[in-house]
Amino acid sequence: MIRLVVVDDHDIVRKGLIAYLQTEEEIDVVGQASSGREGAALIIKEKPDVVLMDLMMEDGDGIEATAEVMAYNSTCKIIILTSFYDDDQVFPAIEAGAFSYMLKTSSAADIAEAVKKAARGETVIEPKVAGKMMTKYRDQAKQLHEELTQRELEVLLLIGEGMTNKEIGDHLYIGIKTVKTHVSNILSKLELSDRTQAAVYVHKKQLLQ
Repeated sequence: MIRLVVVDDHDIVRKGLIAYLQTEEEIDVVGQASSGREGAALIIKEKPDVVLMDLMMEDGDGIEATAEVMAYNSTCKIIILTSFYDDDQVFPAIEAGAFSYMLKTSSAADIAEAVKKAARGETVIEPKVAGKMMTKYRDQAKQLHEELTQRELEVLLLIGEGMTNKEIGDHLYIGIKTVKTHVSNILSKLELSDRTQAAVYVHKKQLLQ
């Protein structure tokens, strides 16, 4: 059974979703909440497999609740279910740890399927949102390529994977001095102070994905 919590401040939406989802044999709705703060507390207590999380709520929005839950349970799969797909809503939610992002215009059957996929570790992204993500990361990759050489980009990604200078040199068949030169150039171009910041940069920008 997939243990699910639903967090939404619209009673009709929340109760309607729960009524449908409870007809699914694989899904067990173990709790519901009408605010971000209440939802975060409930999720941390119940430790569900999947969460359906609204974005715009009183007393703590979905982004804040998602970030709070992720700090306690990073394995929980949070599906953002909202009417918003603006950049200032989408990207903060994903950066906070949201696993999937769907719009409330989706059918109940599609939402149920997204819950099942999340439980299997499969991400579902609303096409309109996916388009925005592709544009953002394409622009980001283009900017990064303009700032770094191809070799510097390769070194940066290996730093993000946790490799030492020697391991990077062995992997790319170059000397340690050359690796150090590349690292120095990367830090200078990206205005970072050390390798730790470079590794954080890689993961924050989700470059390994």
